[in-house]
Amino acid sequence: MENNSEFRIPNSKLAMRTPSLADENFAALAKLFPNAVTETIVGYEPVLDAQGNPVKDHDGVPKERPIIERAIDADVLAQEINTHVVKGREERYQFTWPDKRKSILLANAPIAAALRPCREESVDFDTTENLYIEGDNLDVLKLLRETYLNRVKMIYIDPPYNTGHDFVYEDDFAEDAGDFLRRDGQYDEQGNRLTPNLDSNGRFHTDWLNMIYPRLRVSKDLLASDGVIFISIDENEVHNLRKICDEVFGASCFVCEAVWRHSDNSNNDAKQFSSDHNTTLVYSKQPLWHPQKVQDQSKRTHFKNPDNDPRGAWFDGNPLNSPNYRENLIYDLVSPNGNVIKPPKNGWRWSKETMQAKIASGEIRFTPDETNIRRRTYLSDMGGLPPSDLWIDLEKTGHTRQAKYELMNLMDGDYFNTPKPVKLILYILSLMNCANGDIILDFFSGSATTAHAVMQLNAEDGGKRKFIMVQLPEVTDEKSEAAKAGYKNICEIGKERIRRAGAKIKADSPLTTGDLDVGFRVLKIDSSNMKDVYYTPDEYTMVGFDLEGLADNIKPDRTPEDLLFQVMLDLGIPLSAKIRREGDVFYVNDNYLVACFARVDTDMITEIAKLEPKPYYAVFRDSSFASDSAMVNFDQIFNTYSPNTIRRVL
Repeated sequence: MENNSEFRIPNSKLAMRTPSLADENFAALAKLFPNAVTETIVGYEPVLDAQGNPVKDHDGVPKERPIIERAIDADVLAQEINTHVVKGREERYQFTWPDKRKSILLANAPIAAALRPCREESVDFDTTENLYIEGDNLDVLKLLRETYLNRVKMIYIDPPYNTGHDFVYEDDFAEDAGDFLRRDGQYDEQGNRLTPNLDSNGRFHTDWLNMIYPRLRVSKDLLASDGVIFISIDENEVHNLRKICDEVFGASCFVCEAVWRHSDNSNNDAKQFSSDHNTTLVYSKQPLWHPQKVQDQSKRTHFKNPDNDPRGAWFDGNPLNSPNYRENLIYDLVSPNGNVIKPPKNGWRWSKETMQAKIASGEIRFTPDETNIRRRTYLSDMGGLPPSDLWIDLEKTGHTRQAKYELMNLMDGDYFNTPKPVKLILYILSLMNCANGDIILDFFSGSATTAHAVMQLNAEDGGKRKFIMVQLPEVTDEKSEAAKAGYKNICEIGKERIRRAGAKIKADSPLTTGDLDVGFRVLKIDSSNMKDVYYTPDEYTMVGFDLEGLADNIKPDRTPEDLLFQVMLDLGIPLSAKIRREGDVFYVNDNYLVACFARVDTDMITEIAKLEPKPYYAVFRDSSFASDSAMVNFDQIFNTYSPNTIRRVL
């Protein structure tokens, strides 16, 4: 069983007893289901004064206080492992709201959906490793969950702020898991699942909480073990969002509540205070995550270099003295002018030889009056300093007005109301130790600032980070500048922003960005490629049905490439995998997956089975076998030429 320091003895003293299985089981459940950890009253004890006597109220009745112990909320735990709403009435310390249990159910409910590729809207479809996915982000996150489980290094989201004028995603809490699985029409006529959330609405906070909660639940599964999520939010929901994140990620995974100064000037018309900041909540997948240290200390005034020390910026501080008395650390120091400096009570921090070496190197210096010593600490030796949770340097993190003009200049028009500045995302990325191939996810991508920033950073440092953008195709207002310019929905704005940003980045640095990936594969969520009979064959009988129509379990409007991407998701193959097509045969990541959804005969099956390297997966369409003999010989051919290949038939 893994160690969990939160529930273990915090020092090295031997326990001298067998471990508590209850503690270990509690730790295991708390790690799997942090939202089920709570407190409960197990009894009452008398309130005593300083002398140990019972304290009484004005009626002479002894006062009591509850005895609080940690506990696992059985109702929450039951909800986590059930597919229906579990009811419970016991009072306990918890953060709840109407429909919370249903939002948990929604997070866990399965869906039957597919991501269909759209080559004509993509850039460098065959070679790019970036993704742009259109659709409700909850459905998309569920589709990505298995394939990208523990693979995403960083998530940044800028969800609706719930100001009383914004829209929230409308999730249908009335349908059960079975209805959800069979649902095909996932959007309205305009492709939206949005509803206005006015502050006059009695469910003002409830609707917002029901929107954000299941999405965070699913997104946690995508984060890598060293992954981190950054969430921009304002004062309307920051208090609720932090409680939700404590449940979803665990309070021990809270990193900071950073304050970002988003305005470069105050609002002179404010009735009370000018609101000049937003909050960025930071949570890690595992406790004790450490951000990258900050190297630019121009704002840290205690590091200076007034004497042009070749070792760089420094500050003087008192040298650490020995925490414990040691005889060899008790000695006098003699200054250049012969002044004797006595040791502290427990002695100096270092031996006499080490102290003399530090004096010779200049690390330890005598004060001007030669009555004490100072230690010069160099920034270069510290590897930088921890970043601040005050993001108020406009030059470093940008501001909203800058973001507005940044996007307007790039797009030749004012098409998006509240973009985030590229500088802000670049700063957040600088806090991460992102290596080549790390995935950055934004499932409220909006104008696609995150994609822009990832490409920009890759251009600056030669990195190979990959992005996944997810956005609902929210229809633009017909009176807006965006609609007048031909942008029918937000996704069209985001995709065009990535195209233009990528082209500009390469044009600005043509010599260093030759192999920079500025492309993206467009995928659009749709109902499953499979007919209903594929999921619920028992509901279909021979009476009253067109058996000819049921001979093929794949919908007639779906292409072989549609099927390929659904197969990739089912097999856990990244949607950015390299795809090569020769005739009717797809080769994914060389021969890792070989798929053919057109007519296949014995010769083609044999040819695929003989491939080198051997396919890990081979997938065919049930209705595509040219003859009964081809189907009968299918397994035998692979057993002969490639027995370890995993075969699947749709």
